[in-house]
Amino acid sequence: MTPVRVGNGYDIHQLARDRALILGGVEIPHELGLLGHSDADVLTHAIMDAMLGALSLGDIGCYFPPSDPQWAGANSLRLLEKVRDLIQTEGWAIANIDSTIVAERPKLKSHLPTMRDRLAQTLAIAPNQIGIKATTNEKLGPIGREEGIAAYAVVLLSAR
Repeated sequence: MTPVRVGNGYDIHQLARDRALILGGVEIPHELGLLGHSDADVLTHAIMDAMLGALSLGDIGCYFPPSDPQWAGANSLRLLEKVRDLIQTEGWAIANIDSTIVAERPKLKSHLPTMRDRLAQTLAIAPNQIGIKATTNEKLGPIGREEGIAAYAVVLLSAR
């Protein structure tokens, strides 16, 4: 068995009125939120997909399909706990996570430490094992037009 595995994840959701904007398990004050079957937390979803992908276990849609009503409005941190448990059951541990949120607005810099802490607590790892960056799309494409927010994540898993 290879002692390390790498996975990458990506997620994007449309912005909509009358929805909370939740990123990394943190509710961010904003007039728009992300539209989705669960809480549409793109950062947490990208991290889950990276974790699952590292072990060739599919993606979050295999485990939490939007067609299943039990996941309607689900807190993505609870879903992340389930993926964490699956990874541990398979004999792996998170070495580190690097991620990027792409959004024109709102400015996210002041929220990044809280996101990192909330994700670290959920994953039972140290905050310094998680990197979160925020950038804009320089007003290009659907993200630049403020139609949505996306996130990318890379996860390194090590055999336990």
